[in-house]
Amino acid sequence: MKKKVLVTGANGQLGKTIQELNANNTKGLYFMFVSKSELDITNLDDLKILFNKNSFDYVINCAAYTDVEQAEKTPKISYKVNAEGVKNIAKVCLEHDTVLIHISTDYVFDGNTNSFYSEGDQTCPISVYGASKLQGELNIKNITENYFIIRTSWLYSEYGNNFLKTMLRLASERDKLSVVSDQIGTPTYAKDLAKVILRFIAEKTKIFGTYHYSNDGAVSWFDFANAIFKYSNLEVNLKSISSEELPQEAKRPKFSVLDKKKIQKNLKIEIPSWEDSLKKCLVNIQKSCN
Repeated sequence: MKKKVLVTGANGQLGKTIQELNANNTKGLYFMFVSKSELDITNLDDLKILFNKNSFDYVINCAAYTDVEQAEKTPKISYKVNAEGVKNIAKVCLEHDTVLIHISTDYVFDGNTNSFYSEGDQTCPISVYGASKLQGELNIKNITENYFIIRTSWLYSEYGNNFLKTMLRLASERDKLSVVSDQIGTPTYAKDLAKVILRFIAEKTKIFGTYHYSNDGAVSWFDFANAIFKYSNLEVNLKSISSEELPQEAKRPKFSVLDKKKIQKNLKIEIPSWEDSLKKCLVNIQKSCN
């Protein structure tokens, strides 16, 4: 019997990536993809109706308020989606014995370190976005035991709005670009993350808890942008600037590289380097343009 999987936030880049993988090959699974317009996770009654009509084995929660800058100006909206909405999902998952797979962020850390962050390290978000995502994690832990919280970082893909797509767009519009070089993290290709999420389901693992996943390596936003242009054969006058020189409301972690040993051990996976995955994504974007 096929396992039934609900994917929320289906129109986001991760949701669309899972849809792509499902269309290609995910045997033994039946997916229901719902967008924000089809399911508002902040409405508990709507969630209850959907769950009463369906028997889900897993929920992959890709729904989130991810505008880091806007979250500083509209914290109530950020908390409503990232904390209260997640609490609602956890409640219905508990009632229906459904496993929750929830996507969180490296922004739950303050970045005041030079060592990789493991799952048990002290959280201390320095932005409204990070704080609202952390509250979502805590809500899950307070409600259900059957969960996987997967923290990731610097997510990009062929879909939606992300740093990679922004850099490619700006390169076609401007001769000069400035990118910060004092924030260190790891870009994560959404397709790699999606495959890991589906592996949790395929392996039927019961080792619940919090996990870290990103691609392998550590890089600054400046170096990431440089690589994007290099592998796209684009000549751009790229200037390195500090975070203080960039007018932003939200603070970002200066160092937020995630330790992935736990997920490597429990899922027995190899993690691609950020550069190899970037090249694959750029090839796919180029194909779609032809």
